[in-house]
Amino acid sequence: LEELKTKPVRVGLKDRSCLTLLDYTREEISFLLELAEALKFRRKVRRSDQIENPLLRSKNVALIFEKDSTRTRCAFEVACYDEGAKVTNLNS
Repeated sequence: LEELKTKPVRVGLKDRSCLTLLDYTREEISFLLELAEALKFRRKVRRSDQIENPLLRSKNVALIFEKDSTRTRCAFEVACYDEGAKVTNLNS
């Protein structure tokens, strides 16, 4: 996870929404997949060692989905809660 923090592609992703993969370059998609793998590994290690160091402590996350999807919403909520964030679901 630490080595991903220094990659230049990371800078270009700040403050961007993920609406479609067509909005991203191959390098950005590759970076996001590497990041997902690192976060998944971190979660396994943290659970097995009972280490508590959430990345999103004291952060708020607003979930806005174009289509209602209970499974997707729940997956995002669980991931946010696991990392210490508070979640607000904004649906029309």
